[in-house]
Amino acid sequence: MSVTTKKDDKLQPYMGTLQCIVSELGSQKPFQTTLKSLLQTLSENHNFKRPHIVIFDPETRTLKLTLAHGLESEEAIEYEPGVGVTGQVFTTGAPVIVPRMKDHPAFLNKAFGRTDEELAELAFICVPITVPGIDEDSAGEVIGTLSVDLPSDTAESLEGQTRFLEVVAGMVANHATYLQEEIARQAHMMAQGIGGGEAVDGGAAPADIVVASKSMKLVLNQVSQVGPSRATALLRGESGTGKELLAEAIHQASPRRDNPLIKLNCAALPSELVESELFGYQKGAFTGAVQDKKGLFELANNGTLFLDEVGELSPTAQAKVLRAIQEQEIQRLGSEKTVSVDVRLICATHRPLEELVEKGEFREDLYYRINVFPVFIPPLRERREDILPLSEHFLSTYAEEYERNIKRISTPAIDLLMQYHWPGNIRELKNCIERAVLVCDEQVIRTYHLPPSLQTAESTATDSNLSFCEAVAKFEQELLVDALKKARGNMLQAARDLRVSYRIVNYKVKKYGIDAKKFAVTRGRNR
Repeated sequence: MSVTTKKDDKLQPYMGTLQCIVSELGSQKPFQTTLKSLLQTLSENHNFKRPHIVIFDPETRTLKLTLAHGLESEEAIEYEPGVGVTGQVFTTGAPVIVPRMKDHPAFLNKAFGRTDEELAELAFICVPITVPGIDEDSAGEVIGTLSVDLPSDTAESLEGQTRFLEVVAGMVANHATYLQEEIARQAHMMAQGIGGGEAVDGGAAPADIVVASKSMKLVLNQVSQVGPSRATALLRGESGTGKELLAEAIHQASPRRDNPLIKLNCAALPSELVESELFGYQKGAFTGAVQDKKGLFELANNGTLFLDEVGELSPTAQAKVLRAIQEQEIQRLGSEKTVSVDVRLICATHRPLEELVEKGEFREDLYYRINVFPVFIPPLRERREDILPLSEHFLSTYAEEYERNIKRISTPAIDLLMQYHWPGNIRELKNCIERAVLVCDEQVIRTYHLPPSLQTAESTATDSNLSFCEAVAKFEQELLVDALKKARGNMLQAARDLRVSYRIVNYKVKKYGIDAKKFAVTRGRNR
């Protein structure tokens, strides 16, 4: 009888602590307050020193000291998974007991303000915080660790304390998932506070451009570099890649933004008319010239002149453009009087000017004059990360314009858009989405709403051989993709929109191999 009484007395503090935990977890207190209270209870009831919780941050892929009791200052400490005792416990999912800290190399740095005396007298226990699997087919997931310092004791005693801490870690696992979501929320708020998604590799992204790919962010960075200068920019790239839009961005980034931006497509007019458009003419210069007319150089004075398809200029026009750049003056057709102009020139072409120079079709001196700051714009097929945000933007634009209640693009349709090679680049994508909006008679763009050039026999089939589980999985993927598109890659916001926990979204994203980062874009208008 006396032996039983002694065991009961020994177990009483542990039972009391567990009862306290159950009571705290069932209260309506904020989860951080509840967990801090738990850590304090562990310290007071069991002589544990510095109990602390470390949580894995899925964004930075590091372990962060999140809550602690008994520290002089809660330092911003991070651990790498697999490194040190904490990292080892997180990676393996197995607890670790250090009987005496001074004998373990991981504690030589005296973290948490531990003294030499404490290192010689204290042990350290770290156990994983594991949440159950999302479904019956998935294993549990380690999301953090619970650790304590405690007086060194026998191996049997330390083993018993470890089992107790494992029980505690299991009881607080769900509250720990809230900590993980809070870390994600704070990181998102910090990012919004610093740049709100507007910064692009050192330069501010123009508000009217949609990009997600690194290559286009580099292009925007070059735009921000050349914009404030008066240097001539040469935009190189295939037709339909958005050269005109980037010319507008350069103009808006320049001190001339309040002055005119004049545009001319040199391939749209016969060569003899291009000269009169650029330089103007005097009354009587040729049949039909019934009055004086200013050319585009004069109209763009103190502003910017954008010459698209500059490689199509005739030799005579090339010579006059070169003189205008060098001398900053022009002559109207039929006049001997010179007119001074102050014009910033931006040129664009899809043709290989170097080959034209070698063939004698383009003046070498003009080439070097306009090639001061070349900007190469990659074709859409080389920056597929931009396809989805551009498609979403065009869908929103045309759904509003044509008053169609279309909410999204289905996952199979997205797959077709991503697989297509887009020879017409953004212009072709824009036309494709406009057509889809016009023919769509439901709230979702399906594969059969896309142009025939994008479709395959498999993609247009209306029947399905999928099993029930496969169909459910595809539906889950569509919901996740839609939520991530709406939240611009922010998994925490996607979880809120779907009314599930961050952990579930994180698990499903990994399960289906979805890259959430590709949905993080700078939004605006595109052409």
